[in-house]
Amino acid sequence: MIGVKTFKLRKLVILDYDKGLEGTEVHLIDGLIINREDDHDTWLIEGFINRSYWNYFKDKLNEELMVQATITKDTNEPASFITKLTEMHEIGEQMNVMLMGKIIDKQKKDVEQLLTRLVEKGYEGENLIQKFKEVY
Repeated sequence: MIGVKTFKLRKLVILDYDKGLEGTEVHLIDGLIINREDDHDTWLIEGFINRSYWNYFKDKLNEELMVQATITKDTNEPASFITKLTEMHEIGEQMNVMLMGKIIDKQKKDVEQLLTRLVEKGYEGENLIQKFKEVY
């Protein structure tokens, strides 16, 4: 039987490749992050948010996204994930988004330095994602 661990999602930031990895904070109404503890080390991130984010996320459906998630307490260091936006649903005036992905184990500072170097070398968009996966 596969176990799961569920945590409170306190903050969600999407790192936008087309903005040189500038972060877009998604203001959460509520959120969960689940470590599925499966053979693929998969995590599920679910954010319950205002429906005003619909078009922002619609453009990112099925794209690979790098996100930073603050878990349990606002004072915790954010964890970095490479995810795919797998689902989004309207719920009245709100919506939810579901991202599935893997946690990046390295320290945030190391990841930021690597990404900064790759961006400075001219990588962007899908090429940046591929190069990051090769190097990381």
